[in-house]
Formats: sequence, structure tokens, C-alpha cells
Amino acid sequence: MRTNDAVAHVDVQIPVAEGQQVTGGLWLPEGEVRGAVVVHSATATPQRFYRSFAAFLAGNGFATLTYDYRGLGRSGDPREHRSLRMRDWMAQDVPAVAAWARARLSEMPHFAVGHSVGGHALALGYGTDGLSGFAMVSSHAGVTAAIDDRSERFRVGMFFALAPTLSKVLGYAPSRLAGFGEDIPAGVVQDWAPWTRRTDYFFEDPTMQAAERMRRVRIPVLAIGAADDPWATPAQIDAITGRLVSAPLERRTYSPDGIGADRVGHHGLLRRGVGEPVWTEIVEWFRTRPSPPQGLAAGA
Repeated sequence: MRTNDAVAHVDVQIPVAEGQQVTGGLWLPEGEVRGAVVVHSATATPQRFYRSFAAFLAGNGFATLTYDYRGLGRSGDPREHRSLRMRDWMAQDVPAVAAWARARLSEMPHFAVGHSVGGHALALGYGTDGLSGFAMVSSHAGVTAAIDDRSERFRVGMFFALAPTLSKVLGYAPSRLAGFGEDIPAGVVQDWAPWTRRTDYFFEDPTMQAAERMRRVRIPVLAIGAADDPWATPAQIDAITGRLVSAPLERRTYSPDGIGADRVGHHGLLRRGVGEPVWTEIVEWFRTRPSPPQGLAAGA
């Protein structure tokens, strides 16, 4: 596997819903292009976090697109998108970016990597048309009561107890202050916080139609996680993947010792200096996927 970061990179603007756009980065291989990959980010995680992973994919022949959801990173101030909800990221931003990639990187196999909420969107069938497969990384049912560590459960619980009210006052959710990454639009926690208090996460929200949407996904899925992730435990990942009853599914859990790391956590599998052994496995998994039949919607 190549690890050379010397690949071409260009900034792109991608139209999404309601005449708005997101800012992305396209990483292009120097030589033969084997396929295309879109990376759908975790909540409060800007695309710059994935630059090493994207460069690795491009160095191994996959044109790779990263981007920021609206109201995050380079795609706008969260206060300017205060009414945007988490479901809007999944149902609007994700498929719009995927469609842009299909149109501009045609005549090649397409794949996706969804980290946390990005994986939720793919599991719900958003942005999956024409995919040969997708990888879900640390995508779990984010139920606060399921967090084993008492202090972490308290920290997460306090954030979700306070964030909806604070976000109405501030116009954004102060997730940076809470140590959860970048600040996010107020509307995102209006969706997210109630889901975290439910035993079955967003499956208990009838407006999401989550179980039915996941039953319709039929393309290959690789679902991976870290054994030391305090949030995306194997059981909480299984709470999502267990609903993908029609999809060929592979599940892998990595321990820190198994990949030569001191700690992995929720972001480590996609962090440089930690996740490279896993990146190699993701590339190999992509390379062995057959292309979907022409005209078949992957999530249909």
C-alpha cells in the first residue's frame, strides 16, 4: 500500500438544498484511478481531520472527496444555519455530495466511507445510489445510558441536557466548549439530543422511518469500530448494523494492541499515526467489491 501524500488536491463547491452549497476537497491519484470514494464526516468533525486518510486513498488509486456539512468547518458559520437539523445533513447534504461525485467521476466504481453520523446516513440509504459498497466507521446508536464509563456518561448527558437550551440562546450548539469538536448548528441538537435519551435511538422517532429505510439497503457494508471507543461500543454498533437485514455485512472490531496503538477511541481509526493498518484493509475491501448492475439503485 502506498502512503505517499504527494497527490493532487483541489477545492470544490458543491450545490445542496435550497440554493446553498458546501465546500469540499477532491484528492486525485497521480496514476491509474481505480475508483471514487466520498467521505461523510462525523458530527462536529471538519473535513480537515480526514485529509491524511483521503491522501492515503488517493495514493492507492481512489479519487476521494471530503467536505463539510452546512454550518460546519468551511461550509459556513453554524449561526448562519441555526435551523439546520441533523436529519438535513443526512437527507440533503449527503445525497447531494454523492450525486455531484457520481456526475464528475463517472465510468468508475464508487464507494463511500461514513464516520459516525456519516455512517448513519449511508445505513439509512442516503447517498448510496450507484455504490459498489460502503464502510461505516464507529457508527453507533448514540444512547447516552449505554455508555459504560460513569464519568463519560455524565459528561455526555450534561451536554445533551444543556445544549438544546443553550443553542436557542446562542444560535449554535457549543460543542467545542464541551470538548466534542467544532460548534454545530442549533437545529442539529434539536434532533440529536432527544435521540440520545431513547433506548433505541432514532429508531424510536417515527418521522425518521429508520428501520424501514435500513431494510431497503442491499449493497455490501463494512462496519468497523474500536474496542476502546467509549461511545461506539461493539454492542452499540450492532444496534445499527443489526437493522441492515438485506445487506451483505462484514463486522470488524479493532483493539489498540491489534493495530499497534496506545489508544484508538472514537476518531482514531481515521487518524494518521493510529489508523493506517485499518486504512489498508478498507482499500482491500473496496478493491474486492463487484460493480453494481447498471441502472440499479444501490439502496433500493
